[in-house]
Amino acid sequence: MNAPQSMARRMGRRFLQHRLAVASLLTLLLLALLSLGAPLLEDLLGLDGQTTNLFQRNQPPSLEHPLGTDEIGRDLLARLLQGGRVSLAVAIVAALASAVIGTTIGVIAGYYGGRFDALLMRFTDGVISLPLLPLLIVLAAIDLSKLGLPPSVTQSEDVSLYRIILIISLVGWTTVARLVRAETLTLKQREFVRAAVAQGATGGRIMRVHILPNAVSPIIVATTLSVGNIILFESVLSFLGLGIQPPVASWGNMLTNAQELIWSAPQLAVWPGLLIFVTVIAFNFLGDGLQDALDPRAVD
Repeated sequence: MNAPQSMARRMGRRFLQHRLAVASLLTLLLLALLSLGAPLLEDLLGLDGQTTNLFQRNQPPSLEHPLGTDEIGRDLLARLLQGGRVSLAVAIVAALASAVIGTTIGVIAGYYGGRFDALLMRFTDGVISLPLLPLLIVLAAIDLSKLGLPPSVTQSEDVSLYRIILIISLVGWTTVARLVRAETLTLKQREFVRAAVAQGATGGRIMRVHILPNAVSPIIVATTLSVGNIILFESVLSFLGLGIQPPVASWGNMLTNAQELIWSAPQLAVWPGLLIFVTVIAFNFLGDGLQDALDPRAVD
């Protein structure tokens, strides 16, 4: 057995010992499968999350509607599945985009150092110092039609989804950048990097081939932990009416629609709120498990 396989097995064994992380991974996989398979499940169960029926508003669970109906008669289970697709997609795509931006800035700053490093890190500190939630609210409230964008873009149902992903990606990369910079500062002093420099390897090749593969652990952990925070940000913005806009469903805007019916139809708020809670907690436990498993100093 070679060294990489042995290391992978040790990491896998350490991860499996973290029971909460394993349970969280299974929970997230189940949520992802249910959300991705929403159209198929709707066809199999005869559900419809788009058609309204004002005569069946706020109905309790039944054989026809397993979780009941919402405030305008749409099937609640179908809406939850559709909302899961949007909320998880926003969180994962924004987390990956943030990781790419942060990794790029962090590895360049750490490798080249000097004034370039100081400039990038002061810029990072400036972004960190911004009040994140108020900034997101201001950016999400910008009228896209006044930015010169064509009506086909500003009036699209999916434009709010893309805007949330872009906004969160542009401000959510700072943690990854600082972690990758710190790891790069350590790695560039290692013998294999110095050997590559002595052999005439370019800076781009050294960062791509020698540094990034060895800095992947903190990137994975930071990205995983950020997904839960992004889901919360998306939910808050949607709850305030600045996030995903109807008729596109998300767990956040489902909570918005339920706030005036919390006493007469509490299930409309309980189910999306519970799914947000479970998903955020699961991603946090998964991040903790990956952090323990990928820690090179951990003892089996």
